[in-house]
Amino acid sequence: MQQEIFQQCLRDQAKTIEQIKQAAHQLHESVNQRYAVFLPYGYHLDMVVNGVRQYGHVVLAEPSDVIAVIFAAYYHDSIEDARVTYNDVLKEARQYMDEQHAVMAVEIVYALTNDKGRNRAERAGEKYYRGIRETPYAPLVKLADRLANLEYSCQHGDALNARMKEVYRNEMPHFLSAIDAHSDDLRFSLPQAMLDRIHKLLAE
Repeated sequence: MQQEIFQQCLRDQAKTIEQIKQAAHQLHESVNQRYAVFLPYGYHLDMVVNGVRQYGHVVLAEPSDVIAVIFAAYYHDSIEDARVTYNDVLKEARQYMDEQHAVMAVEIVYALTNDKGRNRAERAGEKYYRGIRETPYAPLVKLADRLANLEYSCQHGDALNARMKEVYRNEMPHFLSAIDAHSDDLRFSLPQAMLDRIHKLLAE
């Protein structure tokens, strides 16, 4: 999609996007979830959505898909962290879009929901990554999630963030391979500018 068309879609849907943002922020506030210990979790959600806003035009196939992908970015951690179900999120999505796009949005959220596991590797195993590769736009939203976490870790030099940067550095080759669908379908692709940004951060 041309960037101008994508940006116009965002402007045209600004009121709806703001409503989705506020609802997602409130959901995570309702379970006292925090980001980096002291920040409201909405801080992270906004960073993920900003990644989609910046790079999404490369991947978005249709203007009608924009709201679904923005919704998915705001709700990507809702099933995993905010004590809601697939059907809860679907009911919420239906308030903002038609049935086809509501299902599209929630399928992305579901694909990004970690599996049950005792550690990081078990929670994000092959089944998890296969779900991302097989779900339209899930690779984009997952990459935006990782970029947001990496940017935060690089911006803050305390011990925890320095450790997490090394975790992301060590995981990155496998992570990028695992979410790359190698598909000719634009909706499964990874924006090169986003990948370049990640590699630049890791090199610093």
